[in-house]
Amino acid sequence: MILTVPRLPRPCVMPSPSDGGHRRWSSGNSLRRRRHLSSRRRSRVSSERGRATAMPPIPEIMHRTLFRALSLLPPQAQGMVLGRFFDWRHRVPDPWKLSSDSYERQKYEATLKHVPPKPYRRIIEVGCSEGAFTRALAAAYPDAEIVGVDVSARALARARRRVPDSGRVRFVQADILTHVPEQRFDLVFCSETLYYLGRHERLRRASARLGRLLMPGDGVLVAVHPWPEAGRLHRYLDADAALSRLAEEVYLAPPRPYAVTIYTTRAGPPAA
Repeated sequence: MILTVPRLPRPCVMPSPSDGGHRRWSSGNSLRRRRHLSSRRRSRVSSERGRATAMPPIPEIMHRTLFRALSLLPPQAQGMVLGRFFDWRHRVPDPWKLSSDSYERQKYEATLKHVPPKPYRRIIEVGCSEGAFTRALAAAYPDAEIVGVDVSARALARARRRVPDSGRVRFVQADILTHVPEQRFDLVFCSETLYYLGRHERLRRASARLGRLLMPGDGVLVAVHPWPEAGRLHRYLDADAALSRLAEEVYLAPPRPYAVTIYTTRAGPPAA
């Protein structure tokens, strides 16, 4: 596994407006000043590194609890409830600002940068929402057939307006837990999706289905999820005998660090 953590910016002491834009120190206290600055630097660097491993905030704990409870339902019922939930979230356009937020645009660029360069004929995006990243895929791979999949009919209606059907881009309403695809793909994207599936059994099921979406031997899977939770979510992909991890890069980007993890299919058909 390759884990690259970008170098943290060098911390600095910001000037105070009350002292004319400069921090003042009393004469004869240079040693105390150096110790103070050194202590602040250590504290700032420790704080930056600790953000990625801190305890989850209360809203995140509630989020996990809700979707773990939903995963107690049978898979078909869970998919139905998730569809209604995301239709409700999409009662207003682009609820997560996926098409307008600079953080999301930078994440799309980072994701595409890590895709192994080769010609791809069939691409699927699992959890495409309103098609913001699908449009980026259509531009990046102009010769590929692209399928966007989501559980929300309302999100897909906006996706079809954003990326009109040109004969090579289409959208399908389905969920990863129960959908049986008619074909396999040589490039699969799964971003910000797995944490909605809840318990371990559902994550194993979804990970196995992602593996079965791929062409055997040379298919590529790109999984993008928040860090450090990506370590928990992607371990089910790591355990899939059909997949082999190529690389992982962690971005400590505000407001939420994330990991881009690349897998390829092993030689031979995926395990059942």
